[in-house]
Amino acid sequence: MDIQNLFNVKGKVVLVTGGAKGIGRMISEGYIINGATVYISSRDAKACEQAVNDLNALGKGTAHAIPADFYKEEDIKRLAEELGKRESKLHVLVNNSGSNWGAPYDEYPSAAWTRVLTLNLHRVFDLTKLLTPLLEKGASEGDPSRIINIGSVDGLRVPVLETFAYSASKAGLHHLSRVLASHLGKRNITSNTLACGPFRSKMMAATLRDMEEVIKSGIPLNRIGTPEDVAGACLFLSSRAGSYVTGATITVDGGSVVGTKL
Repeated sequence: MDIQNLFNVKGKVVLVTGGAKGIGRMISEGYIINGATVYISSRDAKACEQAVNDLNALGKGTAHAIPADFYKEEDIKRLAEELGKRESKLHVLVNNSGSNWGAPYDEYPSAAWTRVLTLNLHRVFDLTKLLTPLLEKGASEGDPSRIINIGSVDGLRVPVLETFAYSASKAGLHHLSRVLASHLGKRNITSNTLACGPFRSKMMAATLRDMEEVIKSGIPLNRIGTPEDVAGACLFLSSRAGSYVTGATITVDGGSVVGTKL
C-alpha cells in the first residue's frame, strides 16, 4: 500500500473538457506531471494549442488537443469519434467545461438558461453517453474507469451573486453525477463530483478582483484554492486510492459551505 502505487495515474488516458484554461488547466497539469496521457478540448483552438505546448514541456505525460464547440451537438459527436480513432480506451473523463451568466433577477434573460444549462448540464450527459463505450474498455478489475464532474459550492448553497442559471445547473450536475454512478456502476465506471469553491480562473477573475478579501473572510481556511487542491482531488479519484468512491460530492472549497457568521 505504498503511496506511489496508491495514487498512481501513469499511463492512464484522460479527457479534460475545458482543459486549456482555469480549473481545467490546473487539472490537466496535475495529470501530465504524474505521467498520464491527457486530451483537452474547448472551442478556443488557439488556447488548446498553447496549453498543449506548455503541458508537453512539463514532461512525464503527454498532452493532445481536440478542439470542439460544446454548444454544438455535432462537435460533441466529432470529439467522441476523434478520440475513438486515437485511443482504444479512456480511463478518466473530467467534465469541466462550463459557463456562467449574472444579471439582476428582474432582468434575467431566458437565453441565459438555454446557454448555461446546455453547457453545464446537457452536454455533460451527451458527451458522457457517447464516451461510455471507451470508458468501459478502460475499466479493469479493481480499477474502474472514472467520471469526474466539476461542480460548484453554488450548487450546494444559495450564492450571493445573481447567477440563477449557474447555481441551478450545478445543483443539477451534482444529482446527474449520482444518477450516473447508479447506472454505470454495473459497467465498472465510477461517477463523482467536485463541488469547487473559489479558484483563480477566468470565470472568477472579476469577482476576485473586486471581492477577494470579502470572499476569503467567509472561508474557514482563509484562502483561495490552488492548482494543487483541485488537481490533487482528481488524482485521488482517478487512482487506486479512490477506486471505491462513487456517487460522492466532494467539496473542494476550504470550508466555505460550512463556514458560518453570526
